[in-house]
Amino acid sequence: MKRTLLLFFFILILSDFSTAQQQATYAQYMFNGLAINPAYAGSHGALSATALIRYQSVGVPGAPNTQTISAHSPLNNEKVALGMLIIHDKIGVIDQVGVNAIYAYRLFLSSNNDSPKVLSFGLQAGFSTYRAEYSQLDIYHPTDPSFTQDITQTMPAFGFGIYYYSDKFYAGLSAPNLMYNVFDRGEELETIVQSNPIILNSGYVFTLSRLMKLRPNFLLKLLDQKVVELDLNANISFDDVLWLGVSYQVSSSVNLLAEVQITNQLRIGYSYAFRTSTINRVDLGSHEFMINYRFKYPKSGVVTPRHF
Repeated sequence: MKRTLLLFFFILILSDFSTAQQQATYAQYMFNGLAINPAYAGSHGALSATALIRYQSVGVPGAPNTQTISAHSPLNNEKVALGMLIIHDKIGVIDQVGVNAIYAYRLFLSSNNDSPKVLSFGLQAGFSTYRAEYSQLDIYHPTDPSFTQDITQTMPAFGFGIYYYSDKFYAGLSAPNLMYNVFDRGEELETIVQSNPIILNSGYVFTLSRLMKLRPNFLLKLLDQKVVELDLNANISFDDVLWLGVSYQVSSSVNLLAEVQITNQLRIGYSYAFRTSTINRVDLGSHEFMINYRFKYPKSGVVTPRHF
């Protein structure tokens, strides 16, 4: 009976995160823009590296977990920026790794270095490796052909994005994967089609006082012309050092966020999410850890606080 209940909850989690497995979900997307939009490359004005680890639905066997490593920097010709992104996403016996190289071309719409207005166009290209070890599942009928054939395939990946930002506002539109990749399981079994989501996100910074700022954000993810994720977020900053926020993923979960600018170059972040559905009786929440480091500053040596 216990194994049956665990399997039931696992199926619920799997169905709820089926799109997340193919396009990972992040609570700290406003601080980790390269993971969802290649046009974000170069926006930090320096060589910037980010590592993120996310454990979803802790306490549920086979729940999703995601790791990303990204880096990006403008070149000497500041109109061009390059980057790289590695994503490892796992749910149950399904494991996916994506590796992408990123190119961004930026149009500077303002000559004011203290308040830049930039429109960036980004492309990313690479590959995605999909592995499903169905034979490792403990099933009632071990000879069921649906679970005896493992899958390991590598497919090309290509995406694009548009990103506009100033010192107080940003907006992005991206399609991280445009390839219609199909993972063939043979004539008698259902094929697996990789999702191709479209992501729209934006945010604005309101100055409340000399030391406090309010920044609302939102993220909308579309898949097959349907909304599969809507995240509404608000952060408050204290002296551009500490950010505290809360997000609501509609009909899914509530996220509590904290970001700390430890030095001018080092920023760390943490998010805790708890589900709003009835499955939270076995779901102990989700944890997301992020660290970002900026290696080099502009020649002037003046560091502009990063709100995005």
